[in-house]
Amino acid sequence: MGGRLREGGGAMSEPRLIRCPSCGATNRVPLEKVAEGRRPVCGKCKGPMPIDLAPVAVTDATFAAEVERSPLPVVLDLWAPWCGPCKRIAPMLDELATALAGRVRVAKLDVDESPRTAERFGVEGIPTLLLLDRGREVDRIVGVPPRDDLARRIDRAFGGPRS
Repeated sequence: MGGRLREGGGAMSEPRLIRCPSCGATNRVPLEKVAEGRRPVCGKCKGPMPIDLAPVAVTDATFAAEVERSPLPVVLDLWAPWCGPCKRIAPMLDELATALAGRVRVAKLDVDESPRTAERFGVEGIPTLLLLDRGREVDRIVGVPPRDDLARRIDRAFGGPRS
């Protein structure tokens, strides 16, 4: 992703090639249509395609559905609204959500409102980014890394683009 994450988050007019989590077919998905609120479906099996252009809010109650059962790997931001560094990393995560749409899901969990998940993963400081694949921790980043370092860590953890 280091070179693949374009400045400004990438061009919305370029279609993204996304593999269907149900049947494995590769689909061309125009991100501008997703930005308009349209939800893509697989051309072969008609199953929903997992596309999020913004981080998804996750709670203790929704963690299993949104993260553990996600067909995509997840970058989970454990944060709190009063945390200054959490506010600094938020725009970078918004950009990543768009740049990685269909390949990696970006999610946010407020540790004050959902402490069980933070305790489960032994989170001691925020912001903490958990790189998760099917709910299993692959990597952990604490603090606010430089953008390029974060991009490299995500690429290393998830093996580059999954299209």
